[in-house]
Amino acid sequence: MTILKKLTGIIAIGICLNGGLQAQQRINEAITSFNQAAGMMQTDLDSSIYYFEKCLNICEEIGDSANSVKEKAVLYLPNCYYQKTYNMFTVEKNTSGALSVGKKTVQVAEKYADDDVKSKAEKILTNAYITLGLGYFNNNEDDKAIASFDSALAINPNYTKAIYNKALLYQKEGNNAKFGENIDLFISKVKGTKDSAQVDKANKLAIEYYRNAGAKAGQANNYAEAISLLNTCFKYGEDKDVYYRLANVYNKQKNFTEGAKNAQKGLDLETGDAAAKAKFYYELGVSQVGKGDTGNACASFKKSMYGTFIEASKGQRTNLKCP
Repeated sequence: MTILKKLTGIIAIGICLNGGLQAQQRINEAITSFNQAAGMMQTDLDSSIYYFEKCLNICEEIGDSANSVKEKAVLYLPNCYYQKTYNMFTVEKNTSGALSVGKKTVQVAEKYADDDVKSKAEKILTNAYITLGLGYFNNNEDDKAIASFDSALAINPNYTKAIYNKALLYQKEGNNAKFGENIDLFISKVKGTKDSAQVDKANKLAIEYYRNAGAKAGQANNYAEAISLLNTCFKYGEDKDVYYRLANVYNKQKNFTEGAKNAQKGLDLETGDAAAKAKFYYELGVSQVGKGDTGNACASFKKSMYGTFIEASKGQRTNLKCP
């Protein structure tokens, strides 16, 4: 595949200059270099770049009288660099090489005011940084992964893929603050594009993250932290399992009113069979015992006698002397 501009004309060697024979020789050298570069564009990009740059260097030495040659060379040099960047990244799969040449491409495009080439090169650079970052991510080189994602964002602050990948990395690390910062930034950026599927995906990820983090805090008896983390889930949507976790933590705190309230909210959201509802009924029963409501507790523990809750429910009913 080639994406180079086609040559639109041939520069005649016999351009007349007022600067004398020496100037004529120099302009001829520039023209010769241009024609050599043009002839190699489809077969040897490195040589084509070399001769276009040689042509431009000569033109700059000559000055205004070489502008007609210079203007033509400027049309093609940035595109040659871009083609080389494109080939390295998409064909050769040489990410590091594409980054190196891509940076040079942006510099050349800026020098010669080729906004189209600059924009296309920056897109490749951002994708290359993401590819590099994911490689570091998979190798557990987290600092390098973050640096790569940040490099992509330095080029394009709205590059949501980089923001989402940073969120995934902080999820892996268990960094609550950084995860929240990046997932919130991702959601705010994507909402602007009205991509509801991406927003839903991010909300689901956030709920799962804070629910698991809250559960771990609860298991470690860090109840205040657990409640804070679990309540953060509701920023991203309602989730029945979050209510179950909250009920469990509140019951451990002996805050049975909140325990019962959250167990009931989870039950209201659970549309599955009796076995799926068992865990909610169990926590509801614990809350009812704590509040001295033995009759309803017996009924709740009867409904929670499924799966992993069978033995615990039987034990509760025996202790309560349920009929």
